[in-house]
Amino acid sequence: MTSPSLRLDRLRFNREHGRVLTGSGLGWALDAMDVGLISFVIAALAVEWNLGPGTTGWITSVGFMGMAVGASLGGMLADRLGRRQVFALTLLVYGIATGASALVGGVAALLILRFVVGLGLGAELPVASTYVSEFAPARIRGRLVVILEAFWAVGWTAAAIIGYFIVPLENGWRWAFALGAIPAAYALIVRWGLPESARWLESRGRVAEADVIVRRFEAASNKQPADATDEPTSVVQQKVTSGAARPGVRALFSGGLARRTSALWVVWFCVNFSYYGAFIWIPSILVMQGFDLVRSFEYTLIITLAQLPGYAVAAWLIETWGRRATLSVFLVGSACAAMLFSSASEVWQILFFGCLLSFFNLGAWGALYAISPEIYPTATRGTGAGAAAGVGRIASILAPLFTPWALHLIGAGFVFTVFATFFAIAAVTAWALGDMSGRSLDSGQPTVADRPSVSRRTDSSRH
Repeated sequence: MTSPSLRLDRLRFNREHGRVLTGSGLGWALDAMDVGLISFVIAALAVEWNLGPGTTGWITSVGFMGMAVGASLGGMLADRLGRRQVFALTLLVYGIATGASALVGGVAALLILRFVVGLGLGAELPVASTYVSEFAPARIRGRLVVILEAFWAVGWTAAAIIGYFIVPLENGWRWAFALGAIPAAYALIVRWGLPESARWLESRGRVAEADVIVRRFEAASNKQPADATDEPTSVVQQKVTSGAARPGVRALFSGGLARRTSALWVVWFCVNFSYYGAFIWIPSILVMQGFDLVRSFEYTLIITLAQLPGYAVAAWLIETWGRRATLSVFLVGSACAAMLFSSASEVWQILFFGCLLSFFNLGAWGALYAISPEIYPTATRGTGAGAAAGVGRIASILAPLFTPWALHLIGAGFVFTVFATFFAIAAVTAWALGDMSGRSLDSGQPTVADRPSVSRRTDSSRH
């Protein structure tokens, strides 16, 4: 019988794919909302609690410390316990901890809770991207993962709206944290409403369970289950056996993966450093430049909205240009935008160059999340994506500490020049990554449906 993995690769996008994408995307948006909220809350707490730059930097960085641990552990747990189970657990952890943050009365309690929040947030992102990647048809897999990443803009925009309308109110930051508890309730929907990854089930030897799930996707595509033997049973069995070995981080540097893993870690580190160093501090930077709290939040909201077209363009290009080219071009655009923003002084410059930075940077994020799970086999896919995210979180710990120090000592121009340099390094390193455009996740080779053939023309004629 044809393996469930190959059958998934050959399907057209259908309502079951839409359910997986939307369900995962909502979790992704809630994650982004929580990360975004802290940038607005910090600006308010700095005034209300009379906090210095060092303290506010630690409030941000301790969350990223948790994310570094969570990303690494979450990926390994997802390879052992399943994608859906860990996805739901991460939502529950950071939802409860965020809600509890609304009740804190001092910095110490907030630091502890932000670390716990980070554990959940850090684990959720690589697990969700792996989950969607494993269900997506091969020919549009990159596009769907970029669309998933686009939910980040939805969540960050929601955070900006909450920051603009709620945080400036009396005890508004508490209400903002209370709203951040929504993921805890959503975890139940994920746990019971979404299927487990069929590829993961197959890799664990649970082929019958995987077959049931794939049949549901085939039925949604009005396609009969594939019973013909398109690949020998021994090959399918080899995939199952290899998944049972439970390889760890060491496997990411074996079997020809060392070069790709090293390059992926460099890109993740550089992109995280520049993104979180800039976007977490933009509201505070605007306040330092003389804008009041409400006006700085308004400008941040406008800049945030530019993320959406960035994702849309990246989603289109990633299947046209390929993964590496799309990622590299958007990183070069991010570097140029950061350099322009470094010298911005007029309001129109802040908004225009800020929007450019938002457009290119978040488009690059979409391409990076598409690439990360693809370069690893199913048995190590969660571990690989999680480890890369964990390395990136180290940069996100350092960046919020670097930014206020450099702003105070040298100024915004120097800070954004450093960010531009990191983007440029990432753009060059991206070319060392593999490009799995249109290829099967499991074999690394084009599937029958991915080659120009009669089957593809037949598929398209059904629309």
